[in-house]
Amino acid sequence: MGRTKKSPMKRMETSQEENTEKMVTEATSNPPVESSSSDSKTTDKSATGKKKAAASLPRGIPKSGRVWKTQKQKFSTIKKSLNRGSFEKKEQLRQEIKQIKELSRSIKEQKKQEKEQLKQRREENERRKLENQQKSEIVQIIKNPAKLKRIRKKQLRMIEKRDLSKVKAI
Repeated sequence: MGRTKKSPMKRMETSQEENTEKMVTEATSNPPVESSSSDSKTTDKSATGKKKAAASLPRGIPKSGRVWKTQKQKFSTIKKSLNRGSFEKKEQLRQEIKQIKELSRSIKEQKKQEKEQLKQRREENERRKLENQQKSEIVQIIKNPAKLKRIRKKQLRMIEKRDLSKVKAI
């Protein structure tokens, strides 16, 4: 068989690997300067130096080709800053939260009352409308029930019973 050419991606990966190896050798070849005051501080510095060197290493191109994606971190490694204030600040925050909750509760109550009033008003209007319709109806009393048997079905559907004490008969 013949020789195969390396693809440009593979060439880039190999050159990046070489660059990372150079950076690692540079980081290890320049050990941190030891101070005579304490040995524990120097070990801490060297450990953090290695972490920084590892973090600053170029990542290379992801296989998917999505270079804009950032590398995922474990949730436990992410530093969270807690801004702990004084007792007075905490108390002030509690008071503010309490006031806000009270205000929101009162607004909700007010909206609920307005809704209830609208509902009552609607029901009242409906009732008044029905009463007015019944008052304005033209009523004819059927004195001969035998007529009901002769009436067509369409007319029978239109017939309704009413209380004579509330209705003005013609």
